This record gives sequence, structure tokens and C-alpha cells, in this order.
Amino acid sequence: MKTYRRLLQFMVRYKGYFGLSFICMGAVALAKGGLAWVAGPLAQGIFLTKDKSMLTMMPVAILTVYIFRGLGMFGQAYFMALVSQRTIRDIQNAVYEHLLKMSLSFFVRNPTGILMSRITNDVNLVQESVSKALSEMIMESMTIVTLFIVAVLKDPLITIIFVVILPISTIPVVRFGKKLRKISTRTQVNFGIISSFLHETITGIRIVKAFAMETYENKRFRDRSHQLYRTRLKSNVVKGLSEPIMDLIEGIGVSLVIYIGGSSVISGRMDFAAFTTLMAAIVMMYSPVKKLSKVHYMIQEGMAAADRIFGLMDQVPEIQDSKGAMELAPVHEGVVFDDVYFRYGDRMVIQGVSLTVKPGEVIALVGASGEGKTTLVNLVPRFYDVTQGAIRIDGRDIRDVTMKSLRSQIAMVTQETILFNDTVRNNIAYGLDEISKEEVIRAASAANAHSFIMELPEGYDTVIGESGMTLSGGQRQRVSIARALIKDAPILILDEATSALDTESEHVVQEAINNLMKGRTTFVIAHRLSTVTSADRILVIQDGKIAESGRHEELLKQGGIYRQLYERQFKDEQNPREDPAG
Repeated sequence: MKTYRRLLQFMVRYKGYFGLSFICMGAVALAKGGLAWVAGPLAQGIFLTKDKSMLTMMPVAILTVYIFRGLGMFGQAYFMALVSQRTIRDIQNAVYEHLLKMSLSFFVRNPTGILMSRITNDVNLVQESVSKALSEMIMESMTIVTLFIVAVLKDPLITIIFVVILPISTIPVVRFGKKLRKISTRTQVNFGIISSFLHETITGIRIVKAFAMETYENKRFRDRSHQLYRTRLKSNVVKGLSEPIMDLIEGIGVSLVIYIGGSSVISGRMDFAAFTTLMAAIVMMYSPVKKLSKVHYMIQEGMAAADRIFGLMDQVPEIQDSKGAMELAPVHEGVVFDDVYFRYGDRMVIQGVSLTVKPGEVIALVGASGEGKTTLVNLVPRFYDVTQGAIRIDGRDIRDVTMKSLRSQIAMVTQETILFNDTVRNNIAYGLDEISKEEVIRAASAANAHSFIMELPEGYDTVIGESGMTLSGGQRQRVSIARALIKDAPILILDEATSALDTESEHVVQEAINNLMKGRTTFVIAHRLSTVTSADRILVIQDGKIAESGRHEELLKQGGIYRQLYERQFKDEQNPREDPAG
């Protein structure tokens, strides 16, 4: 019931349209009751008394009722579509808005395909419940009530006997409905797994082909597809069983009515017209009962999907603004790490880091992979919260300021360049509504991107495809640098921004990065140590701690970890492995 109530909260906004739909449903129910009501008199007038006027009236009466019913059916379909489509739109918007509020760790735990399945497949199932199922449930229920009134007016005794039998047909519906809801939940889980699998293989298709793993991936997909097939088959079996059972009960009910009603006609207790009307009403009553059984199954599937959707929406973001959080003013005094610890799962990733970064200072973080460099800088924009200690900007704990104001002061350029399937201009001006084209061009020029952008088919208005796939790696990186430049944030995070580039591209991108770093407090995570030799300070991170700190020349003289890393990398660059192809 909680799920139903939450759905109704979305629907109640459109109660006006729902009311109009309800009126149209009533018209349809009255039309069906009218058909049953006139069936007896018309049949008696034509077939018993052979009244020609009745023969003339019958087609006209039936046609009139069908036109009335048709208008009602169109009206209820139209107004219910308005309710359902707007409700589903609101639910999708609410789910997406909630997803954007979730912390980074949430997206680490939940595969992309699973989340996409929530917004697409699960919402579509809810749509079936909201539109078709709900409208049919109300309309068919009204039809049953109308036909029941017609039957009672003709013969209360026989109608009561029928009404005793009718609920028996609902027993398998209720029992199968509960089972179907569980099966539907498993089906949607399997559908989400397939969506996640497809997302992985399609985005990683180059690796699949490079390793000739098509056969292996085919087998994996077939296994997952078979699981989905089995749950869907069980669902169809449950639905298929209910209809013949209901038909059997319907046959028993109609047989009893014919026997008792026929006896009444023979004995003279009931005339032929009343019997015909009664039979028409009772036979017509079984059709909406059958439809209600199918509607019940649709609702159960929809509610299983709604449970999953609302379960997602009930998850609370781990990182939120604190009560009374203040706006962070433009940064003037720098960033301070005060005995910072961070635990991820069972592992303490950052251990006791204390660091003061002055405004405009360039801090480079180096070390082997997995030592905590990226995690440390991800604590600054509060992608994660510290487990112990504090990070302060201008003397204020970043947990005491709003995330929006904090992140507006930070620009990022990462190794994995994130661009959107939009124009170059919109990618550079991302998040900034009122930016002129001249400002975009200035940022692109400073990022050494203007020349190649002007060579694109439509210049700055060229759509660059998903993840910017129409651009080279160096071009994508320069667009992301232009995006960071135009944001003009006082704090800059560069996470191995040139490690995936060739030497020529790296030179151009590094020049753009140097323009970007001017006057900004910068954290640089570097794979190639040659790119950070001019940093104000270099921090060697090992086991989540600052193992060494100093300028490039100072660390080389110390002869510690940094010197080992530098000499090893320098040796590798001086003596590259021979190309086996010659």
C-alpha cells in the first residue's frame, strides 16, 4: 500500500484530467449496461412478436450505444494518457534528479546498466500500471457494477447465486498475482544485469575485438539471456494458467444461470425478455472480470518495478550539505589538510596527511599506482568525506560550506576526458549559462584548441559525438582544459592529464596546462615526473602517507623514493624496449 500511495502522490497533481477520464469511463460502463438492458426487449420484439418496428429500432439503438461508448472510450484513453504520461515524466525526472544528488561511492557500487534499467525499463512497467492497468481497472469495475444493477433489476435471486460464484474466480487471480510479483522482480533484476553487460561490452568493444573475445562475450551474454528467458517463461506460465481456470468457473456459472433461468421461464416466473436481458448482463459481466485478472497481473508487475524505483529514491546521499552550511567565499588563504584519514571499506587509504597549500602554489603528487594520490585530491571537492581530521579552505572546514559553492571554486582536468554528445562550444561552456562566444574562443585559444576547432565541419557548433569520439585524445584533452580555463576557478586539480598522450600531443597539451595553472592553487597528479619538475613542492605518496616532500632538486639529493622513481623512469625513457617488428 505504501507503494500505491507514493504513486498516487505523483498522480494527484493531475486530478482534473483524472476526473474527466473517470466521467468518460462511466459513460462506457453505462453504454455496456444499456446494451444488456435493451437486449431482452429487442430480442422478444423481433423473434417472438415479430414486430417490424423493433427490427428498425434495433440497429439504430445499437449503433447509438456504440457511438456513445466509442466517444467515452476515446475520452478516457486521451485523458488517462495525459495523466499517465505526465506522471511517468515526473517519476523519471525525480529519479534522475535523485541520481545526480548521490555521492560518487554510490556510482562505484551500482553499475551504469542497472541504473539505466531503473529509469527506462522499470519506469515503462510502472507506466503500464498507471495508464492501461489503472484505467481498465476502474472502467471494468464500473462496468461490472452497471451490469450487476441491470441483472438485479431483472432477477435478484439468480443474480445473488451468480454473485456467490463470481468471487471464486478471483481466487486464482490473487494467488497467481502474488507469485507473479516475485517473478517480475527477478525478471527486472535480470534485465538490469543484461543492460549493465551490454553497456560494458559496447563501451569496451575495442578491447573485446583486440583480444578476440567475441566468442567468450557471446557465451556470457547467452548465459544472462537464458536467465531472463527463464523468468519471463515462468511469468507467462502463471498468466497462462489463470485464464483456463477462470473460463472453467465462468462455464459453471453460466450453466447454472441458464438452468435456473430457463426453469423460471418454463414455469412462468420470468418472461423471455427478462431472461435474455439477465443472460446478456451476466455473460457480459465475465469479460470485465477476465480483464481485471490481466490488469491485476499488470499492476503486480508495475508495483514490483515501482518498489525498485522508490527503493533507489529512498537511498540517502552519503555526502550532503550540513545544516546551516554557508557559502564559500572566493579562496584567498589556501588549502589545509589537518591530520586527514580516509577509510574506504576495510582499508585505510589515507593515513594522517597534514599539509598546508598556499594560494597559487603548485603541489605535485607522485608515487606508485594505488598509493592514494587520486583519493587524496578527491577529498578536496568532497567526492568523499574524510574519516578523521579535516580539510580547510580559508580556515573553514569544507564540510561546513555548501557543496555547490565549494565545487564552483574547483576546476578539474583528468586523464579520462569526459565530454558530452554536444557542440564544442557547449562542452567548453559547460555549467555556465551566460558565456559569450568570444569568451569561449579566448579559453580555447589559451588551451591551444582554437586552430583545430576551426578546422571542424561547423567550427564551435560541431557536435563531437558520444564522449567526444570524433576528436583525437589530445584534442579532447585540450577541450577539457578550455572548459577548466573558462570556469576560472582558484583551485585546480590535474589528475594525470597527459599520461595517455603521445609525445607531440603531450607537448601541446602541457603548454595549455601551463596557461591554465597560472595564478591558481594547483594539485597535479603526475605519472611522468618530467612534467612536474618545476612544481613548488613535490609530495611522494606511499601507503596513503606523505613519505617525502620538497622541490625536485631537493628530493633528488635526498636519494630516497623520489630519486628511485625518477631514475627508473629516466632509464626507461633513455632505453625503450626494442620494437619486435623492427
